[in-house]
Amino acid sequence: MTDALSELPDLPNPEIHHEHRDVSGGWLRPTVFGMMDGLVSNFALIAGVAGGSAGSSAVALAGFAGLAGGAFSMAAGEYISVQSQNESTAAELEVERHELVHNAEAELAELAGMYVARGVEPELAEKVARQLSRDPEQALVIHAQEELGVDPTQLPSPQVAAISSFLAFSVGAVIPLLPYALGATNLWISAILAVVALFIAGVLASRFTSRSWLYSGARQLAFGVLAAAVTYGVGSLFHAASG
Repeated sequence: MTDALSELPDLPNPEIHHEHRDVSGGWLRPTVFGMMDGLVSNFALIAGVAGGSAGSSAVALAGFAGLAGGAFSMAAGEYISVQSQNESTAAELEVERHELVHNAEAELAELAGMYVARGVEPELAEKVARQLSRDPEQALVIHAQEELGVDPTQLPSPQVAAISSFLAFSVGAVIPLLPYALGATNLWISAILAVVALFIAGVLASRFTSRSWLYSGARQLAFGVLAAAVTYGVGSLFHAASG
């Protein structure tokens, strides 16, 4: 039987007038959150220790500890999170694969029903569903997209997520730490660098969202400064002995 698509007239290649952002979560989410978390958490940690009147060496040590601990924690968390999500998706795909083999007609009717619900005429929906179901692997992908909302061929990589998170957190965390690592003795230089970096990080994040650069930068700056102010206040209350 001749493929119905081969009977259609040749169509010109479509022109692409737009590009989509990468929203798969493979590297973007851990990179953005890693950078933000590194900046905010380590700046807050350094501010808290400095607020307790600790010496510059103690502040630097706390900053290095925060960088190392936070980077490895973020990487491990991202890896486990993405890997667990992929394993859960794989389990659901096996269920769907079993149904496609043992209840093929029911699955075909289910797919046709989805197209009908979207406005396709029942007869055409059945034809489309039947044609798409000829290839078992293609049918599995379509059912996964329609029922689970995932593309099994485009699952995020746990390794990419972990490495992206580790590197991004380290870059963010080193910014407020750098002045103390180079011999600074007060919080102001670190605070200025952190404030500028927080705003820039927010502006960069706006490139992947619908928010304006000003809103995104100001929002990130506000949350970062608030976190640092709270931890500085806590450190001042305890007023650790200088050393």
